[in-house]
Amino acid sequence: MNSELSREQIAFYAENGYVVIEDFLSTDELETWREAVTEAVEQRNGLKMPGKDIKISEDDGINKDADYFNNVFDQLLNLWQTNDKIKNIMLDERIGKMAAELSGADGIRIWHDQALIKKPWANPTSWHLDTPFWSFTDRRALSIWVALDDATYENGCLFFLPGTHKETTFENPGIGKNMGAIFDFYPQFRKNKSVAAPMKAGSCSFHNGLTVHGAHANMTPGFRRAMTCAYMPDGNVYNGEPNILPDEYLRRIQVGDLLNDEAQNPLIYKH
Repeated sequence: MNSELSREQIAFYAENGYVVIEDFLSTDELETWREAVTEAVEQRNGLKMPGKDIKISEDDGINKDADYFNNVFDQLLNLWQTNDKIKNIMLDERIGKMAAELSGADGIRIWHDQALIKKPWANPTSWHLDTPFWSFTDRRALSIWVALDDATYENGCLFFLPGTHKETTFENPGIGKNMGAIFDFYPQFRKNKSVAAPMKAGSCSFHNGLTVHGAHANMTPGFRRAMTCAYMPDGNVYNGEPNILPDEYLRRIQVGDLLNDEAQNPLIYKH
């Protein structure tokens, strides 16, 4: 695993709100990740996440235009909780250390992992933010996005609006089928230049949860698979947004409570 970050990469992330790391996984590691994700997705049998009775084809109450969004990608969350192979991958301290170095946090907890599978001819992923959906409020929150297949201009690679993480807020503009809807919320970004992030399989990117990002449609008959994980800096508290937290957990926490349950949000790195 190519897990050592250079000063230049850390500085690039701080300035732009994202960074691409080529050849993050070795050939053998990539195959291990692919096999684990395939197995974990099959085990789920369409269940989107543990603790909530939602199938991947159903409206999760988060995204607007559910029929359209269900043909953007299949999204399966917290696979680490239901598959030991994914758990071994996601709890890797080396990845937690990378997230800590990029974010400036002393400790890193998993918020949620998710497999994102763009099927053949899938719709584009509209410009959006991540952190406003989550149950905590922290400008340092970030995600890793690992390409399990080559992510190309043709099949749905990521795009970023560099530097937007410095100006966006925790208000949630949502995500729908109109690619440019976010610019009604943030008109100052309407003329910003986007940057594409095509990646070979086994490469990855990190992006800040307040960086505006999206993805192309899949204009091919093949799949574009990615395995991702969102990270929460240690010490954060519940802000009242349920997001992916299981119903049972929601019944026993209140706004302001520490999000430090190891069964839900394990600490994977501490400086």
